[in-house]
Amino acid sequence: MPREVELDITGMTCASCSARIEKKLSRLGGVTAEVNLPLETAHVVIDSDLHDDEITAAVAKAGYGATVRGPAGGSEGSGDSGESDGSDDSGPEIVDYDPRHLRPRFIGSLILAVPIVAISMVMGWHFAGWQWIAAILALPVVTWGAWPFHTAAFKAARGGSTTMDTLVSVGIIVASGYSYVTLGRALAEGYGWNVPGHYHVWFEAAAAITVFLLIGKLTEDRAKTRATAALKALLDLGAKSATVLRAAGTSDSPDGDSNGAVPAASAGNPGAEASASGPGAEASARSSRTEVEVPIDQLRVGDVFLVRPGEKIATDGEVQNGHSAVDESMLTGESVPVEVAPGDSVTGATINTSGVLEVRASRVGADTTLAAMADLVSRAQTGKPAVQRLADRISAVFVPIVFGIAVLTLLIWGLTTGEWAMGLHAALTVLIIACPCALGLATPTALAVSSGRGSQLGILVSGPEALESTRSIDTVVLDKTGTLTTGVMSLTGSELSARDFATLAQLESRSEHPIARAIVDAAAADLSASADRSASADLDIGASLTDFENIPGGGLRATIDGAEVLAGRPDLLRERGITVDYAAESVPRGATIIALAIDGEFRGLSFVADEAKPSAAEAIAELHSLGLDTVLLTGDNAQAAEVVAESLGIDEVRADVRPEGKVSVIAELQQRGRAVAMVGDGINDAAALAGADLGIAMGSGTDAAMAASDITMVKSDPRQIPQAIRLSRRTLGLIKGNLFWAFAYNTAAIPLAAFGLLNPMIAGAAMAFSSVFVILNSLRLLRFR
Repeated sequence: MPREVELDITGMTCASCSARIEKKLSRLGGVTAEVNLPLETAHVVIDSDLHDDEITAAVAKAGYGATVRGPAGGSEGSGDSGESDGSDDSGPEIVDYDPRHLRPRFIGSLILAVPIVAISMVMGWHFAGWQWIAAILALPVVTWGAWPFHTAAFKAARGGSTTMDTLVSVGIIVASGYSYVTLGRALAEGYGWNVPGHYHVWFEAAAAITVFLLIGKLTEDRAKTRATAALKALLDLGAKSATVLRAAGTSDSPDGDSNGAVPAASAGNPGAEASASGPGAEASARSSRTEVEVPIDQLRVGDVFLVRPGEKIATDGEVQNGHSAVDESMLTGESVPVEVAPGDSVTGATINTSGVLEVRASRVGADTTLAAMADLVSRAQTGKPAVQRLADRISAVFVPIVFGIAVLTLLIWGLTTGEWAMGLHAALTVLIIACPCALGLATPTALAVSSGRGSQLGILVSGPEALESTRSIDTVVLDKTGTLTTGVMSLTGSELSARDFATLAQLESRSEHPIARAIVDAAAADLSASADRSASADLDIGASLTDFENIPGGGLRATIDGAEVLAGRPDLLRERGITVDYAAESVPRGATIIALAIDGEFRGLSFVADEAKPSAAEAIAELHSLGLDTVLLTGDNAQAAEVVAESLGIDEVRADVRPEGKVSVIAELQQRGRAVAMVGDGINDAAALAGADLGIAMGSGTDAAMAASDITMVKSDPRQIPQAIRLSRRTLGLIKGNLFWAFAYNTAAIPLAAFGLLNPMIAGAAMAFSSVFVILNSLRLLRFR
């Protein structure tokens, strides 16, 4: 089975670097990799027996550093100590683009470049020997200041490839090298300190290019930091430690007894159960526990931990004791705290605002909601839409083509006009202006900002493929219960006897479906007050129930006290040969019908109903404003479905549909030429979510539904459905805009440079600005509402 590895990469400078790493890893066999330039990460899928060290060594041979990211988002191992390509065993030389080191290079280069440009460009300041002053001042700029570009170019050349830094480095070396050679010629010809004006030197171009590119790198880094800030904030949300409650005298080590609870009774000592059942015993058990502070990675499923007011909840769990309000805004974007009490679920990284809570851990580490969100957001930023893959193929051959154009420019100028110096000037400008760095940043920065902003709003997009799907979607198919309605159902009526209703409640007690909870709650509350008080004994839920079967989208079946009990949709009973007869007018408007049969005999109906979510009508209206058709697809009866559809303004209704029927409806719509998005939250929606062109799962739904979806809504608010589609479309449009301007810039600028219509200084500034422009354009998504 394929396994996945996340790598942290160091030393990348442009799109060519990421493409080179991907190519190097793909040659290992059984490995596919997607490299993210702004995040400096790689997602690697390994379908072979390769070890992690072999993966990091391959990256090291390409000239970059790599470490395997640990489960908590850190790194483990020291992959950047892999072997180098040559005889040097000290590992690859990593290009230092750390802003803390670039800043002094920029400041020093700027201080020296200003007088160089001034005395070179202002004719009135051309005193005797000004060229030598410019040469002395330029030397540290084109060496120390431009060193990161030179080392990156050398590293690429050692690996047999070229990158954006190759163009920059060659341009700076050519401009400064030609100028030093020119001064050497003048000195050899006896001119000494006073160099004649016809000896052209380009120290100002080499110095200015270096300064512009350094400031471009600094600005780019700051913009990239803003672009990825939301994701990094998400990764840092989790608590770093937890206060675990342990029975006094148990081990404090993570391998010891850490379930946090003192057993109320021992299985081998029935008498202990009675003695430990009172409030005094419970208080005694609590007082005998100790509080142990443990690192978050030592927390285990089953541990009971304490959460004080103002603290983060350490991990996903269930409240055992205490009442409080929990602030979930960092995960859902919802500002109103949620009240929790014993039995309620809580999510790791949310904040306890008031009371003290005791929580039993249900998920830890990579299984938590926060970890799943972070993984989904990270993966979304690593993928590439089709338009970016096309750009990658072009940029892979772009640098060699630019070198060819530069050489051709030099030859044409020299052979046709005899102006070899001017030809070299034009060729140099071609090299500088054509750097394709903006192409490599166009998609990753937009995805980074989009997925980060989406996570803040509670919208998790699985990847670029989902973004592309939203562009073509014209029909949105929506499940009813839990998606458009609250999912909190209540009993509105029943034709069953008290004893039969108690039997139905026993059967439904084994299900987590909202209908089942409504039946069980009603039985517990009302059966003891019914006329048949003797039936109250039957509320010993599940005591004599065997052979339980959940029939997806249909109902439930089990054996209770030796009798076969079947409950669910009337059609389910009819399919089993049971006659179900009732008057349609007896069904409350908008109610869901639950039919009950015992030993093949129809015993009667019960009715439950829920309400549409307050924001559902607004969501449907916004979907229509986006030009999308809406379809309500539900296993509920037609009458209940029509009531919901009518109140919300949904275009079409498909009711009484089984899970396999939902897949058929999706396929039917697709065969009619529709591009379909499916929105659901239950296990019975998983197949339809997977089969649709775009699957959208509500966050309150099942793991199966979310695993089958392309987009997950953390808040379960229907308004997030059109919001997700708008965000995805906006992101895709921004990516296309970025790529267009990056291509248009290069396409328009190269001919101008070849014809000698651009100065190398202006070319350097324009090239640096193109990358900054792409990132700043992507940052507009931070304002998405």
